[in-house]
Amino acid sequence: MSEPTPKRYLTVRASGSHEIEIRKSRFICRLARAADEEEAQAFIAAVRKERWDARHNCTAFIVGEDQRRERSSDDGEPSGTAGVPMLEVLRRRGVTDTVAVVTRYFGGIKLGAGGLVRAYGSAVSEALDEVGLLERRPVALFSVSADHVRAGRLENDLRAAGYEVRDLAYGATGVRIDVGVPEADVTGFHDWLAEATGGTSEAVAAGWSHREIPVG
Repeated sequence: MSEPTPKRYLTVRASGSHEIEIRKSRFICRLARAADEEEAQAFIAAVRKERWDARHNCTAFIVGEDQRRERSSDDGEPSGTAGVPMLEVLRRRGVTDTVAVVTRYFGGIKLGAGGLVRAYGSAVSEALDEVGLLERRPVALFSVSADHVRAGRLENDLRAAGYEVRDLAYGATGVRIDVGVPEADVTGFHDWLAEATGGTSEAVAAGWSHREIPVG
């Protein structure tokens, strides 16, 4: 296939939140997926608007399959006590395309630098456990053509063989079946298709996507 093969990576299953309380201060962690920095910053802005009454809305995000871009902010907490430990949790857990915002409502008791580091790190770590992670694995996309007589049987055979039928398009002369094939099975898929159809159907490469597999 001409396009470069995307990499597998971990990200959060969905948006979610988790709250912890430490010495009367509330730490509310909000997590979301973000495909790029613009999406991450938009999520951060939305949380800050919603939680305008909080003393701090500290942030961290990592985006890109190779974790190419990362940012963090202490938002008024002592330097290095909030955003950096939040970012370190994301790094340690190996996630990307993920943004975290921890909102702190001050409870009147100072935690000290070490206490803040532990609090912000714990808020993100526990939120990741609560929301859950998934692995996005590369899937090669192919378009397979068949005549109307063979299309139904071929669709069933594809599903039975464990291939992912993503779409069917019926035309005047035949049917196009869009199929997702795990990266490691691409060569075997061509062999399987030739045998299953007696060489009457051809798989045309149509790019790449991902399949999401829950972790844990």
